[in-house]
Order: sequence, then C-alpha cells, then structure tokens
Amino acid sequence: MKQIRQRQRIIILSLLSLSVVAPLIFLGRREFLQDLYRVTSRTDSSKLNVVEQIQGGAEEFKEQNLVGYKEKNVVSTISYDSEKNNDAEESRIAALERNVSGFSHDERQDGDARKKDSSSADENINVHAVPYRMSKENITLTNRPSRRQEDRHHILNPPSREVKNQKVQEIKDQILMAKVYLKFAPPSSNSHLKELELRMKEMERGVEGVTRDLDLSRSVLQAMRHMEASLSIVSRAFSDCSMVSKLQAVKRKTEEQVRFQRSQATYLVHLAVRTAQKNFHCLSMRLTAEYFSLRPEERQLPNENKIHLPDLYHYAVFSDNVLACAVVVNSTVSTTREPDKLVFHIVTDSLNLPAISMWFFLNPPGKATVHVQSTENFEWLSKYNTFGKNNNSDPRYTSELIYLLFYLPDIFPTLNNIVIFDHDVVVQQDLSGLWNANMKGNVIGAVGTCQEGKTPFHRIDAFVNFSDPLIRESFDDNSCTWAFGMNFFDLQQWRRHNLTAVYHKYSQMGSEKPLWNRNNGRLPLGWLTFYNKTEMLDRQWHVLGLGHNSGVDRNEIEQAAVIHYDGIRKPWLDIAMGRYKSYWTKFLNFDHPFLQQCNLQA
Repeated sequence: MKQIRQRQRIIILSLLSLSVVAPLIFLGRREFLQDLYRVTSRTDSSKLNVVEQIQGGAEEFKEQNLVGYKEKNVVSTISYDSEKNNDAEESRIAALERNVSGFSHDERQDGDARKKDSSSADENINVHAVPYRMSKENITLTNRPSRRQEDRHHILNPPSREVKNQKVQEIKDQILMAKVYLKFAPPSSNSHLKELELRMKEMERGVEGVTRDLDLSRSVLQAMRHMEASLSIVSRAFSDCSMVSKLQAVKRKTEEQVRFQRSQATYLVHLAVRTAQKNFHCLSMRLTAEYFSLRPEERQLPNENKIHLPDLYHYAVFSDNVLACAVVVNSTVSTTREPDKLVFHIVTDSLNLPAISMWFFLNPPGKATVHVQSTENFEWLSKYNTFGKNNNSDPRYTSELIYLLFYLPDIFPTLNNIVIFDHDVVVQQDLSGLWNANMKGNVIGAVGTCQEGKTPFHRIDAFVNFSDPLIRESFDDNSCTWAFGMNFFDLQQWRRHNLTAVYHKYSQMGSEKPLWNRNNGRLPLGWLTFYNKTEMLDRQWHVLGLGHNSGVDRNEIEQAAVIHYDGIRKPWLDIAMGRYKSYWTKFLNFDHPFLQQCNLQA
C-alpha cells in the first residue's frame, strides 16, 4: 500500500515538473514569460500589474516561483458573477495586492492592449467590470491582431517612458473619483466609504506639492494601490444605474443653473448696451443747447462745396453717437497723407443731428470736410418702407441707420466710390490705397471671415436657412462670409447690377418666412445681396474682435489699418475691454470743457 502511494506521489511530482520544464523547452523562456504576462493581464487591470517586476527582474526569477505565482494568485482572482462570492473576492484581491506590492502601474495599459495571435485566440477572454468577473456561460472570444515579436520586446525590453507625471495624474484621478462617491453618500453610511475617505485624505497629503513621479515616496505608491482596492470595493457597493441616475440629475441641475446665470448675465450686459449713460446724455444735451443758440446761418459747416466732388476720398458713418463719430473722424485724419482730400458724411437721425453738428463746429478736423445730415432729408426713403420688418425688438437691429447701407447710390447720387465705416472702428493707417484697389468688376471690397485657423471663422450656411429651395438653388452653402465695419463700395457697379432691388427682394422674402436668424441683423441680408459681387481684401485692412474677443493678437492690432470693436463691449462703455480701450480713447481730448462737465473720462 505504501509503495502504491509513493508511486502516486512520484507520478504527481513528475507531472508538476513536466508542467514547469515543458514551456521552457517547447516555447522558450520568453514565450513562457509572455504567456504568464497574458494570463496576469486578464486580472483586475485597475488594480494589478506585474509587468514592471517581470521586466525588471525577469532574468532573476525562478521558474518555480513564476508557476507558483500563476497557480496561487492569478487563478485565485478569477471569480464568477455571484453575490455570495463578493466578500471572498475582496479578501482575495487584498491578498493578491500584498503579493504584488512591488509591482509598477506604469506599463499596465500597454500590457492590457496586447494579446496572443490568432492561433491562441481561444484563450482570449472578454473581461469587464471592476474587479473583472467571468461567467462560465458568457466567455466570449475576441480576435485581436498578432504582435508576438512586439510583445516579447515590450515584456523584456520595455520602451522608455515619455510621461514623467503619469502616476501623479493617476493619483489625482483616484482622489477625484473618491470625491464623487463620497458626494452621493455620507462616509458614516458604509464602512467601505469610511475607509475610502481615510485613504483619500492620505493620498491628498501624499501628493500635495508633487508634480513628478520621481518625487513620490514608496509609501505613497503603496497607498495608491490600496486606494485602487478601496475604489473597486466601493464601485461594487453602489448600483451602476443608481450612480448614473444621480450623476444625470446633478448634471441637469448644473446645466439649468448655468443657463439661468448666462441668461441673467446676457440680459444685464445688453441692458447696459441699450441704456444711454447719464454722462453721454449730458454731453448730447449740452451740445444741442449750444447748437440752437446759434443763428440758422451759423449752423453750416465749412467746405460743404466738396461733398459732391467724386474725385475726393469719401467716407460715410451712420451713427447717433457723438463721441464715436468724433473718434472715426479724428483717427482717419491723423493717419492720412492728404487731409484736404477727405470728406466725411455723417448720417444720423433728427434727434442727434444738432449735437453731432455742434461737436464738429467746436472741434473742426483740420483741412478735412465734415457733412452731417439727417435721415429726414431722404424723402425717397419712405416709399421703400422696409424697416422694422424683421420683428426684432432690439434697437440695434431695427434702426434705420443700420439698413441705410443698402441705399448708398440713393444717398450719394454724385459719387462713384465710397468707404463705409461702422461707428465702432478706429483708423490706424492711411486708407488712400483702397481707392487704387483692383475690384475686378465687384461691388464691395471686404475682409473675409472664413480663413482656416483664423478668427472669426464663419461660412454662410451657419446663418442662412438652406432648407429653403430658392436659397439652396441660388447660393453655395460653403460660401465665405465677410465683415461689415470697413467696406469699400464701387457705386457705379452697384447701379449697374441694381443691387438695391436685390436687397428688397431678399428683405421681402425674409419677412415672409424664416430665411435667417433675425438676431444677426443685416449680416445675412448683406451676404445674400452682394453674393458673387465681393472682392476679398487683405486681412490687414480690417481686424475684428475688439468688442468681444479678449485674445486678439497684439501684433495684428498694431499692424491693422482699421480695428473694429464689433460685439457688445464698445470702447465707450463701462464694460469695454480694458486692454483695447486705449486705442480708442487716445483720439479724444478728455480735457474738453463739455467732457469735463459731464464727467466723461478715459
């Protein structure tokens, strides 16, 4: 009987020896290490990783130790989906973490992505969950590309790590995840949560002030592995569905709060834009009073005989803002080589005509000519009756001054060319070169706004409704848009193409059906009216964004011929961007008595 037992022991020991030697003989040691790596990579990849120890001491490992590790630890981590196995599984994870406490986490993700070739595809298991669980009935095969030679290289000769703070980032991610769990349940409600809170505080202390992996102590790395185990345990204690629903609820509530705050901020900003400031109202009243103190024959500005001469440089501004008009005129005159050839046409309403006229009586722009006129002088304008059809309550988009741009040949019947300024621009260079530009038969010269890598970037399809058949057939939805604010117009070509009638056509269509977002004002109408009639100018002529974009390149601003405060943060408002305001204020003399009396300051 004893002999039989001895023979059984010999047979068992022989089989065990064969299981150790056979892989080394038939596969070679590297293949054996590779298979071991693959087996271990199936375990909980969020907690366990044996790559570093294998790569660091592969030549020193004994085969029996490797086999012992494989049999004792890896197999013990494989469990089946069952509620009754949870406690046992947690204890096995803790034991396994103690066994691999010297292993690194750095190469784990690379190892998880590498699998055996197609000849061993039946050994690949689709694992999911933290920690990984497998069901006997639901083991799935995955086919992944073979990279045997690369696997060997990565196991025994891992690439140098490029990321020097990977562990630091992982620790911060762990802390963030712990805070998420603790947000939804008090630590006192669950012993695992209490342990998680303690480990989180320990990790926060350990990583405080640390930016590189090299600065992490061994105790912090050990705590990192314990933190992974705690996160894994807590993740199983909470239902995925309940956690998702709670996160969704928080997300919805946060989004509602953000929308409310943005709505409030937008309302207050627009209120500030629309409301006349007290000091501006003061200035307008003082100038108006001075204007009406003059005799009628004294209310004529000088050199008005030049306003109809087509050979001069004509500039037009449509505005009801005294100081804005002053800056446009002053900045243009200060940069020109031939001030006596400049003629400024300021078109305003009857309410603001006295104030603007009086300002230029008191502050004449040198040799340049200024002509101020009111929309009431345009008797022909009443027959069109196209204003106010956009159903928009914002005065910035309903004012007649905004849409007078589309009637330039009627307003200036004797002129051939003209430059139109928005009142929120500043001229920094001589603009006489615009009159020498080759327009190639086009009507308008403008700076495009759809150059790749530049801001702003707009295409027409973002503003115009191309679901309308007529729009879709008449326009290319990839067409480039261009900027208002500083535009050169060939009025002869305008008259030849009768573009005012084209404007009326699209304006009428837009009033009958939604062809564009009316909050974009005249922009879509302009792009449709001057479609295929626009000559793109160099971007240096006109730089945009100073009224809404805090990141405009300073060099672009300095080199620009015209800078534009497009947006709601105008340079004369309290909400203006401080970094750009000085480009505008330097063209005003704030020592002027009226500005002093009305408390207007730079």
